[in-house]
Amino acid sequence: MKKLFSPFDIKNCHLKNRIVMPGLASFLIENDGSYSDKTIEHYRLRAAGGPAMIIMEAHGVAPEGIVSNHQARIYDDRFIKDLSKAADVIKKEGSVPAIQIHHAGRQVPFRVINKKPFAPSTLPCPAIKGDVEPLDVKGIKKIVRQFGDAAERAVKAGFELIEVHGAHGYLINQFLSGFSNIRQDEYGRNTSGRTRFAREIIAEIRDRIGPNFPLSFKISAQEFVPGGLTTEESIEILKELVKEGIDVVQVSAGNDATPEWICQPMFMEQACLADSAAKIKAAIDIPVMVVGRINDPFIADDIINGGKADIVCMGRGLLADPELPRKAQSGNYEDIRTCIACNTCMQSIFRKGRIECLVNPSLGREKEMEIHPAGRPKKVMVIGGGPGGLNAARVAAVRGHHVSLYEKHFSLGGQLLLATVSPHKMGMVSLINFLTNQIKKYNVDCHLGIDADIETIKDNSPDVLIIATGSVPFIPDVPGIDSKLVCTAREIFNNGSRLEIKKAVIVGGGATGCEVALDLSEKGCDVTIVEQLPKVGIQMEAITRKMVSSLLRKNKVKIITGFRLSKVTETGAEIENENEERLSLDADRIVITVGNRPVDNNFINQTKDMGIETHLIGDCVEARSAKEAILEGALIGRMI
Repeated sequence: MKKLFSPFDIKNCHLKNRIVMPGLASFLIENDGSYSDKTIEHYRLRAAGGPAMIIMEAHGVAPEGIVSNHQARIYDDRFIKDLSKAADVIKKEGSVPAIQIHHAGRQVPFRVINKKPFAPSTLPCPAIKGDVEPLDVKGIKKIVRQFGDAAERAVKAGFELIEVHGAHGYLINQFLSGFSNIRQDEYGRNTSGRTRFAREIIAEIRDRIGPNFPLSFKISAQEFVPGGLTTEESIEILKELVKEGIDVVQVSAGNDATPEWICQPMFMEQACLADSAAKIKAAIDIPVMVVGRINDPFIADDIINGGKADIVCMGRGLLADPELPRKAQSGNYEDIRTCIACNTCMQSIFRKGRIECLVNPSLGREKEMEIHPAGRPKKVMVIGGGPGGLNAARVAAVRGHHVSLYEKHFSLGGQLLLATVSPHKMGMVSLINFLTNQIKKYNVDCHLGIDADIETIKDNSPDVLIIATGSVPFIPDVPGIDSKLVCTAREIFNNGSRLEIKKAVIVGGGATGCEVALDLSEKGCDVTIVEQLPKVGIQMEAITRKMVSSLLRKNKVKIITGFRLSKVTETGAEIENENEERLSLDADRIVITVGNRPVDNNFINQTKDMGIETHLIGDCVEARSAKEAILEGALIGRMI
């Protein structure tokens, strides 16, 4: 780790190590653009965790350029007070305060600004769609000045590096790319023309902030769309921007049509942009930062040691564990709560309007989720060693309670263990390892292979009982369901028999069904998914669903929607739709993945009669996700 934790300078900006938190939308901004206490605490914690620099999230340089009412802003002097507070807090915690400035262009929804968004051309955003307002030269010059004004405010607020957001399909990227810029004037036509807008912005900012202030540029070096940027063209662009005054480049990828390259799901390789960064580093004479699912300090160190980049950016990794750099530097690798790239953070933003994390339930509510020592240590018994039970045991033990945990299987992890069988979801192993290492560290007394019952509870005589016994697969009541052809996802993943399956019907096209189908198809199995709803994977996070759907198509998995299982036959399955249209499907395995139901716990009322404080968490209340189980474990662990 010597290289990762060696110092580095960008002009007069001194970095104590090579880890930077890149700009990530927190959705902790008030509707008027002001910061709340949650905003400040969010950034304070990340700065205190040991990265060399915190680049605060994208701040809109114009009212017409924000993607949401919860986006940070820098287009007016009234925002300087909050900006100064954040910069000061970051600096006091030993990290360099930096800020990203931004205009979303055609990615601004009409409902946010109540008018058509600006764009370089008539082409609408492929994700948002809707009409756009192509910028004329006067409008371009105005936005150039707005970037300059924003840079001046950033300096006044006390930031020590400014980053221009030129990536991810936002306005500057829209000008740079042939995918979105079809102008025929001096701001289009070819690479030189498409670069002009960015060159003018950099020149304007450099003129405002002087020659010695560090300036970064974030670029989508590859867009993975027809006519989009490639690494080779991005190198030519960056050479021109270096002439105008950028001091460092942050290498990213993707645009509004390829979001999987912006926020890479677990189905993508770790450090997937490092090779692209290496090509850029070899071609230009300024330092290179790289993003792209770098959630492991060993991988980060390899990138620096291999000369692929000068600085690594850890975004979601610091959402999952703000103390990742400090833990890595001190060698406490087992204490790192690793980001598993589930993209829950993205999903929660789009579906709930706030940021959440599967592995770190404190994200976005850091103050209210602080762990405080228990006033009186209690004897706590946890039944169930899945994610909810493990996290409840961990938090209770951290607070000083005496915790014992009972798990009927001989392994901890519950249904998380199933996910780790798929090579695409091996990241789940890190979550299991974290939770199991933590309960060992805090001396939780573990009893494996014991199916706890009322007598076990009586023998322990706990003050508090936490029941986290999880769920079991729901099996539909149809003729033939007891056939040897029928199995569950758990049975598929728990043994090697799936290698022998030649033809499978997956009943249920949710996340589990899609993942089983993907796993079997990658082993050469002929797979058909049957789903009663109009689409498969509806509850999956959008970027993950896009990738899984692509892989299913690549593996020629057949998908039948609008049908349900009606009968299991000797040779396969019969399915029918609401119009009673029937189809017969041959198969040597029928895998039931239509959901789960809570495990029956007959002793719950008995424990209440015994006067034991009893809590139910996770799937034994209602079959849901690991995120809810981990959150409930955290809440109960703090409450008792």
